[in-house]
Amino acid sequence: MELKTSAHADTFSRDHLPPADQWPELVFDLPELRYPERLNCGAELLDRTIERFGADRPVFRTAEGAPWTYGELRTRVDRIAHALTTDLGVVPGNRVLLRGPTTPWLAACWLAVMKAGAVAVTVLAQQRAHELATICELGRIGHALCDARSLADLEKAAVPGLRITPYGGETAGDLLRLADAPTAREPFTAVATAADDVALIAFTSGTTGRPKGCMHFHRDVLAIADTFARHVLRPRPDDVFAGSPPLGFTFGLGGLVVFPMRAGASSLLLEQSGPKQLLPALARHRVSVLFTAPTAYRAMLEELDGYDVGALRRCVSAGENLPAATWRAWHERTGLRIINGIGATELLHIFISAADDDIRPGATGKPVPGWHARVVDASGQPVVDGEPGLLAVRGPVGCRYLADPRQSEYVKGGWNLTGDTYVREPDGYFRYVARADDMIISAGYNIAGPEVEDALLRHPDVVETAVIGRPDEARGQVVVAYCVLREGVVGGEVTAGLLRDHVKAELAPYKCPREVVFLDALPRTPTGKLQRFRLRALE
Repeated sequence: MELKTSAHADTFSRDHLPPADQWPELVFDLPELRYPERLNCGAELLDRTIERFGADRPVFRTAEGAPWTYGELRTRVDRIAHALTTDLGVVPGNRVLLRGPTTPWLAACWLAVMKAGAVAVTVLAQQRAHELATICELGRIGHALCDARSLADLEKAAVPGLRITPYGGETAGDLLRLADAPTAREPFTAVATAADDVALIAFTSGTTGRPKGCMHFHRDVLAIADTFARHVLRPRPDDVFAGSPPLGFTFGLGGLVVFPMRAGASSLLLEQSGPKQLLPALARHRVSVLFTAPTAYRAMLEELDGYDVGALRRCVSAGENLPAATWRAWHERTGLRIINGIGATELLHIFISAADDDIRPGATGKPVPGWHARVVDASGQPVVDGEPGLLAVRGPVGCRYLADPRQSEYVKGGWNLTGDTYVREPDGYFRYVARADDMIISAGYNIAGPEVEDALLRHPDVVETAVIGRPDEARGQVVVAYCVLREGVVGGEVTAGLLRDHVKAELAPYKCPREVVFLDALPRTPTGKLQRFRLRALE
């Protein structure tokens, strides 16, 4: 597919797209997916939504205080966009890292980056200096907008040439002060980006631990709303969305910003969104659409009796497999049918799902309208229904890694291979079997074992290590590290605690091993290859 003329002055993102022959086949077989050549998703989500629904509707709510209206959001977004382009010198195509807890201001910064024609790289507030430095290096990131409370690790990363602008602080150079200056006059005319200009780069860890930058276009942002949200979720303008995934995950970006704004609805943005915080928030704010992982649904079951969640009408689960027992327990207690789904950062959001009477507990569902899926063998040929194989997907969004040789592993024969083993039933339902690689999925988080291994090996007492996932009823899997220590160092609880503290200082805390096991040697083949299956057998 030939790319349209870009609006980017900084052409890094387009220059580092995979070669055309390594792209998956893109499918636009729904009328709503035929987007114009010039398209800015920030303007579509904000300005066009105001044209359809008006400026006085609420858009972002918080645990405390009055909600922001669409009109107020536009004023703030446009002022930030002016500050970006005037005071900070951001030009179309520049990569802008966004970091902070889930707040309306983080969402406003994302929308401003979109309208300014720049490329958003939204990361987790939990990520540590080492992780942030790697992302900035891979994405050649020159600007960062960071919540003033989340500056420490970003500053510690010491990225050469990175201009960090805090927001929500007290300094003279704070973004929100710049946005209040007379030069930041609104309205801001959105840059006329091409529909296939890169809008965001979402970084995900592969099984090697080296982050992969997934590049998505302006049209891709709208496509996830015009497929899964429109045809499966079916939101209403009076809906109130909420959920646990942060905006650094595309699951959260879609469920808490893109989907509600595309529908003229509102979302409750919570800085703390664990099960203990979600339940009272659902009751207090009359939330009607919930996005979270199976782990959270299981945890909330124990506390449901104390809260009125009667406003809920839609519950979405993704991030890990939804067990049938969890689905049935939630349905029995609430009368609500959880919408299960599988998505991928490479494909931006959910592509197989089912809602209402189409739901089958224990199955993920069917391809979302606009998407196609099949199960294939190692050579890429379809297997017969009922036989396990690799899940292959294609649709309006496809994998486009940022200058990464793993592109040819994810995309084969025009299909995206998600790394999941699935079975297609004769009636077209898809049922999850397992991950096909060494990715550990714990409480909805993807954790690459080799990344944790690298962090452990940076401790002077660790000679060798191997990290695997242990099955866990509550979290799906938990991280377990097997370590060989240097001579003279004694294993035990104290050493294990020191190693866990070391990992927490190097990586996001959710990647920290739940258990550290000490061995004299790791199991290997005669040629020295690590035998992970023998470690799994120990479990």
